[in-house]
Amino acid sequence: MPSFNSLVDDFEVVGVLCAPDANSGRGKKRIAPPIKIAAEKRTLPVFQPERLDAKARSQIARLKAQLLVVFAYGRLFGPKFLSLFSEGGINLHPSALPKFRGPSPISATILAGCSQAAISVQKIALEMDAGDILIQKSFPLRGNETTASLSAALSHAAVPLLVKVLNDIIVRNLKPIPQNELEATYCKPILKEDGLIRWNLQASRIEKMVRAYNPWPKARTSINGKSLAILGAELMKSSSSAEEAPGTVLAVDKSRGILIQTGGGILILKQLQLATRKSLDFRAFLNGTQVKIGTILGD
Repeated sequence: MPSFNSLVDDFEVVGVLCAPDANSGRGKKRIAPPIKIAAEKRTLPVFQPERLDAKARSQIARLKAQLLVVFAYGRLFGPKFLSLFSEGGINLHPSALPKFRGPSPISATILAGCSQAAISVQKIALEMDAGDILIQKSFPLRGNETTASLSAALSHAAVPLLVKVLNDIIVRNLKPIPQNELEATYCKPILKEDGLIRWNLQASRIEKMVRAYNPWPKARTSINGKSLAILGAELMKSSSSAEEAPGTVLAVDKSRGILIQTGGGILILKQLQLATRKSLDFRAFLNGTQVKIGTILGD
């Protein structure tokens, strides 16, 4: 949203294209995308076509927009649609392209244990995330970021980069850099089942999953037959090898957390959430849920 607000404040925005409203929750209530709500508050016309077909192209063409600016739209644009914009299109992508092309670069950055995140502004091409780089900047990571926190941080960091590119377009000062296809890597859409914890994995891998899948789909296991989401965890820095099965509760330490044996190392659970309950730190969780030493998490 920071990039959108900057665009509206500093440039002439003639319309907003976003996904259709979606059903959400048990009641299947229709929920509008946040960008739609923000656009309507700014009295901007909003377009939510199911497909970018001839009807949608006709509606967008009436705006006579010069440039398409995209962030997190989630669809590829065909040549007919891109031809509506005399200056083409640009896209904000939160990775050091050509690394992590695709729909989940922030989660992929965390899962890979990268020491840096990045933002790229690229020309929109017909192939996914393959356009020339217009500007790119890296940011150091502390190693405790979640997808939620890193997404928020990068959304603010992207604003000056986007503004610079737009001003460069206006004064004809762009210096596009083609991507090296030999260095391209890809990330995939995140599915709900990706969050299922396999306790025979290394503790370091599971800890990255906990951060990468927060806020969705959440790293999940079960305890005593009940679904349990792990929203915060840390590695035990020094631990001797144990003979217990992966997923075993080794100890309940009220100063550190719940210690779990993994396929390699010990993971300390810090923030937990039972299905249909609110998220709790481990102390509050232990007050309401009995966790016995020797219990094995998961099916």
